[in-house]
Amino acid sequence: MVLKKTVSDLDKVADVRRYKRDLEGLLAQLQDADPGVRRWAARDLSAYREAAATLCQRLEQEGDPAVREAIATALAKIGGPEVVSGLIELLRSDDAALRNLVIEVLQEIPKDLEGQIEGLLRDLDPDVRIFAVNIMGLTTHPKLEQWLISVLEEDPHVNVVATALDQLCEIGTEASLPALALVRKRFPQDPFILFSAEMAEKRIKG
Repeated sequence: MVLKKTVSDLDKVADVRRYKRDLEGLLAQLQDADPGVRRWAARDLSAYREAAATLCQRLEQEGDPAVREAIATALAKIGGPEVVSGLIELLRSDDAALRNLVIEVLQEIPKDLEGQIEGLLRDLDPDVRIFAVNIMGLTTHPKLEQWLISVLEEDPHVNVVATALDQLCEIGTEASLPALALVRKRFPQDPFILFSAEMAEKRIKG
């Protein structure tokens, strides 16, 4: 069956063609009132590393879910330090859907994120530190266990430590045993910390 383009479809194609197909034209297209046109722009901007900062800004402003997804896909394809820096700032947003989308993108570019992890784990906002642990936990980065151990040894916030313990229960090795013993001493009155540390230790030793 041959699908016929509707008048609306043809109008959108015409709108896209009103813009030049270069970086400047695509950036202008990204501001178009039509979400379909913005989605096309986001897709094509994935070929331009220099569009990273603008795409991060637009991700925060964008209200259309399909366009947001297209921008996120483009950012994951571009990758690099500028994308990571721009997305990290969005972790502070009050928009939960935006934060979740940012986390998904960061999980797709773990090598680019590596240089920022230690800074995230020292962030003054415990929620940002929790996001960092969650992002790390869904990667296979070779430093994952080392980072989680540092949280158990140093982080002052019980919820951040609890999040790291959840991850270590799954991937911890004998290298984690001293940190698991230490965390029980750091939070001796917290039943969840005590239980999780004990379970992780039993799994590792077992």
